[in-house]
Amino acid sequence: MAMASYKLTYFNMRGRAELPRYIFAYAGIAFEDRRVEWRDWPSIKKTFPLGKLPMLEVNGLPLTQSLAIARFLAKEAGLVGNSRLAEAQADALVDTLNDFTLLIPWREDNPQIKTQKIDMLFQSHAPKLLDHLQCHLGDRKWLVGDSETWADLYCHVCFTTFSVLRPGFADHHPALCGLTDRVEAIPNIAKWIQCRPTTEF
Repeated sequence: MAMASYKLTYFNMRGRAELPRYIFAYAGIAFEDRRVEWRDWPSIKKTFPLGKLPMLEVNGLPLTQSLAIARFLAKEAGLVGNSRLAEAQADALVDTLNDFTLLIPWREDNPQIKTQKIDMLFQSHAPKLLDHLQCHLGDRKWLVGDSETWADLYCHVCFTTFSVLRPGFADHHPALCGLTDRVEAIPNIAKWIQCRPTTEF
């Protein structure tokens, strides 16, 4: 049977497409990493479903919504957990992390207001998130079961971005820092991080 072809289209940044990229890298699955420059986006926006990115094409068929894309790829890569309950736990952790990312005021144009909102986010919401994740991790190596899942990969993706917004935000949660270190030490992930285009977010 012929192998599937994958084409992932997103902007030239990590953003909502980095988790799918991590999963491709982890599994050693070849894919086309199409990166759209912001200046080109207005002229091609109407050619994408709902005028949004990312979009994954699987043998030419489009799939939208970043977490749906990542969940599909996680299943292909065997990163969803070893039971239906483990799969649900990984899903819940991914949703929890994603809920926090949605609170980041990316679209706020006023720099002062944006800074205030980010300060409030990391002062009031981040500690709850970190406590929840560390409690769930406990003394295990990975968030779900005894092997890595897409939830661990997403934790690293998110923490990379959070660290840009608030350096050292997780310093008081050493178990979580250890988790992200373990993700980064996975050979294929380490190779991807080293070779990917350098962007702020």
